[in-house]
Amino acid sequence: MYQIDAVAALRRTAHTLRSRRLWPHVSRNVVALGFTSLLTDVSSEMVATVLPIYLVLYLGLTPLQFGLVDGLYHGMTALLRLAGGFASDRTQREKEVAAVGYGTSALCRIGLLGAGGAWPLIAAIVAVDRAAKGLRAAPRDALISLSSGRAGLATSFGVHRALDSAGAMLGPLVALAILSAAPDAYDLVFVASFAVAIVGLGVLWLFVRGVRGLALDRERPLGPGQAIRSLLATRGFAGLTLAGTLLGLATVSDGFLYLVLQQRSGLNPGLFPLLYVGTASGFLLLALPAGMLADRFGRRTTFLAGHGLLLLAYLTAASGEVSLSDLAVCILLLGGYYALTEGVLMALASAMLPAEVRGTGLAMLTTMTSLGRLAASLAFGATWAAYGPTQALAWFTIALGCAAVLAAAALRGYAGDGGRSAT
Repeated sequence: MYQIDAVAALRRTAHTLRSRRLWPHVSRNVVALGFTSLLTDVSSEMVATVLPIYLVLYLGLTPLQFGLVDGLYHGMTALLRLAGGFASDRTQREKEVAAVGYGTSALCRIGLLGAGGAWPLIAAIVAVDRAAKGLRAAPRDALISLSSGRAGLATSFGVHRALDSAGAMLGPLVALAILSAAPDAYDLVFVASFAVAIVGLGVLWLFVRGVRGLALDRERPLGPGQAIRSLLATRGFAGLTLAGTLLGLATVSDGFLYLVLQQRSGLNPGLFPLLYVGTASGFLLLALPAGMLADRFGRRTTFLAGHGLLLLAYLTAASGEVSLSDLAVCILLLGGYYALTEGVLMALASAMLPAEVRGTGLAMLTTMTSLGRLAASLAFGATWAAYGPTQALAWFTIALGCAAVLAAAALRGYAGDGGRSAT
């Protein structure tokens, strides 16, 4: 009898845990897209994490030249984001549009094999790769958004970003393992990167369902003029776009920040990829909790708090000589910044955008933030070349503080903020 009572108690406990949803419920599409991004990020980060040290220390690029390449890395996505967003809304084939972007990025890995040490050619390939990322980003995020309920948007993006950051963590480790076994064998890195990218493309094609097969209230596709008018009429979207752009203009790229930290800490250049691993690890651990926190207590507050962590990271890096503990704190702050902002920004926009212009709206928002980061990379590189890294980082720290205040004002009164009101 006592055994029967114990089994019944266990069943009641399990039912209680399920009802409380201690583990968030997200659609299969979100999980499949997460694994697609995981594999794609393994591929892309294998290349991205060796580029700064390869270009600056191996090929001898100046900070301004590296700023151009890094600016292309962040800014070229802007060229095709709007095209990808509009194409996905117009055709209602988000999966197929995203697949074109993922496939093009995979081909760019092979292109790097023939580039050798010609940095202008490397820059051109990076530009195509980032343009392809822009093409796929909006359809992918639209798929996540359209496959999720409004109240759990930030959680769904948090799950996706957690898997995405797992790939960003594994990619540098794979590159480091290859280069440790075969120093300067960058061609092996590029070949392995291509193979992983193809597997990621296969996951997208085989396991992600197009949202046309889901029960969604999608309306007739809009033309370009109608889509723009719909976006302009969407309450709060202009303020959100302004906030994202201002913050992008004051954001130092990870590559530059890592170079500053490497110089000030005396870190062995061979361990440079571990800085990316540390940031991705923090992102991985915090992305899902940050998404759940944003859905529960407010996406606007969470988003602004993330930029507060970024400001602390800049202050840590700017404080003279950087110890190993300072380095670890800075990397953890950077990972926290991404966890509190990346998916939360998309959730903020998704909550206000109508389904028929979801892809176009997300693309417009990320295009403006990418253009801001492109300008920031060029400005930081030029300032470093003219005045040194200390002065450049100090100016950008002040700029980020001012941008955060202006962004808070632009987002004041935002209504679709998640939390209790959205449930």
